[in-house]
Amino acid sequence: MSFLKNISQSGLTDHELAQSYRSTGNLVILGELYQRYMDLLYGVCLKYLKDDEKAKDAVMQIFEELVVKLRKHEVENVKGWIYQVTKNHCLMQLRTPKNLKTVEIHPDLMQSPENVHLNGVLEREENLNKLEYCIGTLSNEQQQMIKLFYLQGKCYQEIVDETGTEWNQVRSYIQNGRRNLKTCMEKSMEENQNKTPLKR
Repeated sequence: MSFLKNISQSGLTDHELAQSYRSTGNLVILGELYQRYMDLLYGVCLKYLKDDEKAKDAVMQIFEELVVKLRKHEVENVKGWIYQVTKNHCLMQLRTPKNLKTVEIHPDLMQSPENVHLNGVLEREENLNKLEYCIGTLSNEQQQMIKLFYLQGKCYQEIVDETGTEWNQVRSYIQNGRRNLKTCMEKSMEENQNKTPLKR
């Protein structure tokens, strides 16, 4: 789930980044630390929630938890701590009755890791036209945020600084835009499958 490019601008260790964020509350610092473990977080969430869309939403929700929790706790083993926070978040989600129902994921999206996120779609040349079309169906705000977040690899805070849009609104545009894109791409896949004879 490489939604963001793995950019390490500071060269600090995990522990140093955690300490720096704890003392300053600077979200750019937290964002750098968060990027290092996004794939791990997504993998854990997908393992427990068994749903691509819920896993993606959970990763974003966990970032919001880290904003608060990492300022309250002195963390030595950052990777292990983030893993535990993620695991606990997923278990809480599973204990909530409304989240017990899972949504069936299109088989094509689960064939390989590259197909479960937008980066995988971008790497498949045959889907570029479909993706371009689907992005064009989004609202102007969703298009802007999706392009900045997924295509340009900017973090939330960078988008806030660049566009002047509030952090929560940026998150909303990205989440809603992602859902709309996923729906549009799945519909396109289904249409192609219906045109292709089944192989025995």
